[in-house]
Amino acid sequence: MEKGLFQRAQNLFRYVILIALCLVIMAPIATAVLGSIRTTGEFISTPFGLPQRGIQWQNYTDILISPMFWNSLKNSLIITIGVTALNILLGSMLAFVFSRVIFRGRGLLFNILMIGLLFPLVVAILPIFIQVRQLGLINSMFGVILPLVAFGLPGTVIILRTFFASIPGELEDAAYIDGATTFGFFRFILLPLARPALLAVATLQVIASWNEYFLPLIVLVDDSLWPLPLGIMQFQGQYGTDYARIMAYVTLLIIPAVVFYLFAEKYIVTGLTGGELKG
Repeated sequence: MEKGLFQRAQNLFRYVILIALCLVIMAPIATAVLGSIRTTGEFISTPFGLPQRGIQWQNYTDILISPMFWNSLKNSLIITIGVTALNILLGSMLAFVFSRVIFRGRGLLFNILMIGLLFPLVVAILPIFIQVRQLGLINSMFGVILPLVAFGLPGTVIILRTFFASIPGELEDAAYIDGATTFGFFRFILLPLARPALLAVATLQVIASWNEYFLPLIVLVDDSLWPLPLGIMQFQGQYGTDYARIMAYVTLLIIPAVVFYLFAEKYIVTGLTGGELKG
């Protein structure tokens, strides 16, 4: 009896903690969404209140008819697609080498690559800026894409390496017996089997690059190249006191990442756990 009460109390405590965490995480999103459908006066007086004068759809239409918004959206798509594609291409090849090819120094090189997980991009922003400037990539999309790819590679490699290593060696031997080359095994057998892990990596990279703010701020001088996270700074300058429109812009920035995550969430779980091939 006492054991059952203790178990129920423990479960109740877990639920309370989870609900509290959800409220803390959702509070900024709720503030943005509620603020975007009200007037600025209502938002300032009661940030978490409901619309008193009806839903203000004009906050969204004013943004959607702005060429500045669509230009920032285009820039965000270029950066996100470029980072994700290069990250998957390079990361999958590195993961294949580290998981299926035996060579001297493999463990050492892998550990050196994994050191990149210890240092966030912000810590290395000064040497990154110097290297980007020496390469002549200041005010260029590649000046943003390449560093994001480099700092995203360690996480991508460690996820894909685990998945690639879980694929039975007998399958690789059978492919070679049938005449497949190493690249053929990688391209036509390994990658299709690793689709859940690839989708998981792609999802993480899309979300990270879509929300990147600091690196574009440092590299991109021309505001016509700014992605959405920086575009909001332009919009805030244009409508400095119109917080309702700013909240509408923030909501439009959030929606694509949330929708993409909800669509790919099951692939993230499968890819990070190794899927059906694990074990």
